[in-house]
Amino acid sequence: MIKLTGTLSYFNNPLAHKDNDYNTAQKQIVSVEGSRQAISDIKTWPAYAQTPLHALEGLAKGLGLDNIFYKDESERFGLKSFKALGGAYAVARQLQLQLQHRLGIRPSMKDLLGGHLKETLASMTVSCATDGNHGRSVAWGAQMFGCSCVIYIHEGVSEGRQQAIAAFGAEVVRISGNYDESVRLADRDAKVHNRIIVSDTSYEGYMDIPKDVALGYTVMLSEIVEQLAGKIPTHVFIQAGVGGLAATLTGYFWDLWGNDRPRVVIVEPEQANCLQLSAKAGKPVVVGGELTTLMAGLACGEVSALAWDILKNGADDFVTLSEGAIAPLMCLLAKGVGGAPKIEAGESGVVGLAAVMIACQVTELIPKLQLNKESRILVIGTEGATDPILYQTLVKG
Repeated sequence: MIKLTGTLSYFNNPLAHKDNDYNTAQKQIVSVEGSRQAISDIKTWPAYAQTPLHALEGLAKGLGLDNIFYKDESERFGLKSFKALGGAYAVARQLQLQLQHRLGIRPSMKDLLGGHLKETLASMTVSCATDGNHGRSVAWGAQMFGCSCVIYIHEGVSEGRQQAIAAFGAEVVRISGNYDESVRLADRDAKVHNRIIVSDTSYEGYMDIPKDVALGYTVMLSEIVEQLAGKIPTHVFIQAGVGGLAATLTGYFWDLWGNDRPRVVIVEPEQANCLQLSAKAGKPVVVGGELTTLMAGLACGEVSALAWDILKNGADDFVTLSEGAIAPLMCLLAKGVGGAPKIEAGESGVVGLAAVMIACQVTELIPKLQLNKESRILVIGTEGATDPILYQTLVKG
């Protein structure tokens, strides 16, 4: 067994039941049928390509499991993150709605990319707050479709990630506060300057656009289903910040596979565990403070309202992960682990796999999570080296 040093804090969700129906309200957030247009649209974007699903069978056998499937998002559209799908798609959807209001007809995705709406698109501005990857996707989408963009980042976002956002032509505003404070400032400024907020987190009065972000993520999920070729994972260990990806994955697989859906294990940093604390309380709980964690993309203290509507009874388990496991696992993946190819994985990308490896080393967690030699685990490597300098520092130790 390849061992990984770290700790997990575990909570089983008492509201999760495998025979619960995926209800109508939840389907209005994300569903297989509702995702079809997004999947079709995004596959027409320049440079679209399916990302690989690696089978880490050697690692899995050493852990006493059947297999581990690792969805590798390190090269998605060259942005090195699954978030390339969500933010840019939500930008497209908002531009379509704005143009329909102005012109009386709704342009197609081909129209947005065609160039003949250039002047009108240039008069629009999209904006959001970000830990890095979502803002990069929004900025890339704005550049692709030809509108302006203003991105807000908090003091914990690295200089490398700020530069990566600015490289797509966005104006970047750094605040002296945490992620949740940057969300509130971006929202206030958007109302003053008539900008379109394209956020991946939902809150009171802001529910529709995060649904479009989630629909973008379903492209990745549909790819996974195709690549699994009929196999259904027994477990998914999925990292979470505000919960957007975790909820999209949970809802999509629940709608697709019903009672056969995998056990969903939510993984968060110890210092930013708003979902675990919310599950314990049975209602959304806010985590304050600086939310300091190496897992920068997960440094979020407030649960997305839409995500909570799915995860409150769709997620089975909530665990927190200690910081020390991250860099060593990034190194292992970079070298190739258990006969697998070398994988570039960023700090937030290894979180689900790290939790799997540590859980298999903790005797009391194995039966609680129902891990055994028949377990087929799905994890998502959500990002590659989105900050190349930091990545090299961590991998070289």
